[in-house]
Amino acid sequence: MKIQVNTDHNIHGHEATIESIEATVESTLGHLAEHITRVEVHLSDENAKKGGSTDKRCMMEARLEKHQPIAVTEEAATMDAAVDGAAHKLKRLLDHTLSRLSAH
Repeated sequence: MKIQVNTDHNIHGHEATIESIEATVESTLGHLAEHITRVEVHLSDENAKKGGSTDKRCMMEARLEKHQPIAVTEEAATMDAAVDGAAHKLKRLLDHTLSRLSAH
């Protein structure tokens, strides 16, 4: 499973930040790695320096072999919370999708 992290111009993708995001994705979705070819993480700060209660946004897209990509979005007050929330949403959606596909 390849993990690709993309940031907007308001967020600096420091190596430590990217490693932390990759670790979160690995720990949350690792059990599904045999089904996932790539996870793309898109981070953005909607209000930039203006602030706001939920202005950090994380969109995660998982690409499954021979299937359409599956994407989720999470907005939160901190980037860590947005990444964690998106990873857990994606885990639930993938678990559900893969169980449906295996039933057929």
